[in-house]
Amino acid sequence: MLDPTRLFYYLFGLLTLIGGIQAFVSVKSKPSLIAGGISGILLLVAGWLLQSGQIMPGLILGLIICLGLAGRFLPKFFKGGGWWPAGVEGWLGLIGLVLSVMALVKK
Repeated sequence: MLDPTRLFYYLFGLLTLIGGIQAFVSVKSKPSLIAGGISGILLLVAGWLLQSGQIMPGLILGLIICLGLAGRFLPKFFKGGGWWPAGVEGWLGLIGLVLSVMALVKK
């Protein structure tokens, strides 16, 4: 369960980082750049922690970031926020949350 979770953290981290940059370029949103940058980098760090054998810190960090992204974007998606970024970030955050919990339980 750790390999799929690690790979997910890397992909989700890159997507989140790119999304923050894209929001800044398109609408000059500094908060999106900062939040997307920090969240994306922390997800990449979580993936790296899993890869380097620091399982618990990596899973806990990934779980916290995925929980935060799902909590931020899913309500916005359900209120008609559209698929990008609310739907993509929200649903991927929920998937990351499930993967993190499953990996913690199997640990």
